[in-house]
Amino acid sequence: MLTLAVVAYGGIGALISALFLLFGIDRIDAAARGAYAFRPLLVPGLVLLWPLVLWRWLALALSPAS
Repeated sequence: MLTLAVVAYGGIGALISALFLLFGIDRIDAAARGAYAFRPLLVPGLVLLWPLVLWRWLALALSPAS
């Protein structure tokens, strides 16, 4: 049962990581525009911390533009 939970968490993390690196990182960090070489380095951290990444990404998407 624990193995299934770990695999599910990692799978969701991998999906969120891929989506974030393709669509979200440019919006969160303007310095990341065009800097594609460092993005694979972020994958392990994004997979582990995907709930925080998703929370921050959604909070930014739902906040009024300033």
